[in-house]
Amino acid sequence: MAYTTINKSKDHFDGKIYLGSSSAVTVTGLEFQPDLVWVKDRDNGNNHCLVDAVRGVGKYIQSDNNLAETNNSSQSISAFTSDGFTTGTGNPANESASTTKGFMSWNWKANGAGSANTDGSINSTVSVNATSGFSIVKWTGTGANATIGHGLGAVPKMIICKSMNQDEWGTYHASTGNNTYFYINSNQEALGATAVWNDTTPTSSVFSVGTSGATNKSGAMIAYCFAEKTGYSKFGLYAGNNNNDGTFVYTGMKPSFVLLKKTNAAANWQLFDNKRVGYNQDNHVLRTNLSNVECTSCVEIDILSNGFKLRNTDGDGNNGNYIYMSIGQSLVGSNNVPCTAR
Repeated sequence: MAYTTINKSKDHFDGKIYLGSSSAVTVTGLEFQPDLVWVKDRDNGNNHCLVDAVRGVGKYIQSDNNLAETNNSSQSISAFTSDGFTTGTGNPANESASTTKGFMSWNWKANGAGSANTDGSINSTVSVNATSGFSIVKWTGTGANATIGHGLGAVPKMIICKSMNQDEWGTYHASTGNNTYFYINSNQEALGATAVWNDTTPTSSVFSVGTSGATNKSGAMIAYCFAEKTGYSKFGLYAGNNNNDGTFVYTGMKPSFVLLKKTNAAANWQLFDNKRVGYNQDNHVLRTNLSNVECTSCVEIDILSNGFKLRNTDGDGNNGNYIYMSIGQSLVGSNNVPCTAR
């Protein structure tokens, strides 16, 4: 049984559903002021929208493509509030036609606009929540091998990078190593190249980047870094069994966010949470690399008190090897409050 000092995961991460409107929407009910908001329209084929406090409100990037950052508050998040955020009036963060299922938002707490970090060979601006193992890192890329300070005080298990100019989303996962990378905007399998992470494993203070535009393109860069915290977050690798009685993945907590990606063949990224309609054996999925509406007949998982279990033979989740990222609430924390299955 996994214990944790993070007694309330909702102090650091939470999901919220809201309905679209022809007017700005104010989303409330979080137990923190968010520093990263990731939004996806469930009803329409609008792009994903990621806004963070380091780059500033109004500036969004889209996980389903490689386009440059857009600065438009009317289409984005126009304000972070003490318990949520306010949208603009247009897509991708709002849409008057999205009033059936609405929008899903995933929200993380870091530490505001951030502060200077000089741990790497390139200085960075870092907004960090060391308790939950999450940081937002901004730096000016050079196109040459370098190190970047991330501020976590722990080794990152997953790093997601994006140039503010047009380029791919360079993604690192500890389970596949420092010579392997993914693009969260693509269904491509694990790829290998020295130019992305410079064949160097992250440390508790820095991560390494090479000459690739996906991690160190000349100009502004952003990274979202995640360290593992027992009973709150888990990152790993599992083998699917291609069976409706699918693989069980132990996380040591009840997941509220699960992200999956096949490593050995082309497959979409699968994103689940505990907020949207669709309960065990029918958890609906969004894909980070697609603008498509929510899928009700794709990969199916059970969300359990101590992990998740695959429930069909879909090749995007249960027929091959897969990396995963999960965030959730501990089985038992120091407050002795247990979790139950969904």
